[in-house]
Amino acid sequence: MAGYLGGIKSIAKQVIPTPVLRAAKGSVLRRIADQIARARIVPYEQGTYPQGINLIGPIDSATGLGQSMRLLERVIAQSGQPYLIYNFAQTTPNKVDTDDYAHVLRDQLDYSVNLWHVNPSDFAEAYTAMGKKAFDGRYNIAFWLWELENFPDEWVPYIHLLDEIWTPSEFISRGIRGKTDKPVFTMPYCVTAEADTRRYGRAYFGLPEDKFLFLMMYDSLSVRERKNPEGVIEAFRRAFSSERQDVGLVIKANSASRKELQELQTRMEGYRNVFIVNQNLSRTQVNSLIACSDVFVSLHRAEGFGLVLAEAMLNRVPTIATNWSANTEFMNSDVACMVNYELRTLKKDIYPYKRGCRWAEPDLDDAARYMSRLADDREFYQRIAERAYEYATEKLGMDEAKKAVGGRIEEIRNGK
Repeated sequence: MAGYLGGIKSIAKQVIPTPVLRAAKGSVLRRIADQIARARIVPYEQGTYPQGINLIGPIDSATGLGQSMRLLERVIAQSGQPYLIYNFAQTTPNKVDTDDYAHVLRDQLDYSVNLWHVNPSDFAEAYTAMGKKAFDGRYNIAFWLWELENFPDEWVPYIHLLDEIWTPSEFISRGIRGKTDKPVFTMPYCVTAEADTRRYGRAYFGLPEDKFLFLMMYDSLSVRERKNPEGVIEAFRRAFSSERQDVGLVIKANSASRKELQELQTRMEGYRNVFIVNQNLSRTQVNSLIACSDVFVSLHRAEGFGLVLAEAMLNRVPTIATNWSANTEFMNSDVACMVNYELRTLKKDIYPYKRGCRWAEPDLDDAARYMSRLADDREFYQRIAERAYEYATEKLGMDEAKKAVGGRIEEIRNGK
């Protein structure tokens, strides 16, 4: 059913104007939210189902959401809990191979705990596709991601289906706690960043060997305005003139249209040292692209975690990042180049973010100064790279993540 609904949505997007689609979707979601708020979910009771975790979500998606689920799966596997994966499909043009998960993929929910790795924006679809029965008699946990301070009111009714909520950052947890009395726990990822630069070096990506390369990455499905590629381009232009050819900017763009890529190239007019990578890559290839770059730059306006920043730090690649939102929980000015910002109020809706919400506007001159210093001050560069690796390894290791997840599941099993 989830795949069917996704197919319908994909077709609709091709023939119906986006504003009309969103208005219709909003009306449907409000009706489903009303149904959910009135639903009488059968409470969890031990013994109804065997002990274990049903991990539900888009395990095959190449998006950040899919990567988040794969990181969560790794922690659950290491925690020793019995579990299965139910692949709740997400409509996306990019998929990853799921052969590594074949031994735990199932088409039914066998265990007592549902761990819904489904974003709140898609939770109504999950309820419609899988039905009330999927929630009945189980302990229901949502693992939710969100990028702004305030959790949207229209998603609050979905909490009725849940016993508790997990997030990967205190930034998200604080926003949700303001909207519910149900438990909200921060469960940090264990981040790994395996790279193979011998196989996937600069030549593989069509990048020059003789330039100091700054890398930025974004996915149009994760909202281009939030990721702010234009800000990185402008900071690069302020840092380096078009005559300077020993530096370069690499733009990894996922799900970008031809028009969007052309707009990026137009912004870099006059610069011959800009390289766009837009092919679908495996996770090892993504990490290899990071590892064979010199600096990773994220002038985001908001992050729910900042996974690629963590992966860069683990590959000893210095990072330049906006000093606001969830990434500040594993980054600071001792281990990264933290860019000043001003909080701005959105003057209009930028779906799914609403007018009146706040996010950061990074200081592009500050970012440009960091770009120049990293390119020209080798001692500073090496100090940031090593400190970043050590700090990220300590903050984002498996032991803490496994302890948090396994410990909480044991508490649920013991009725706490």
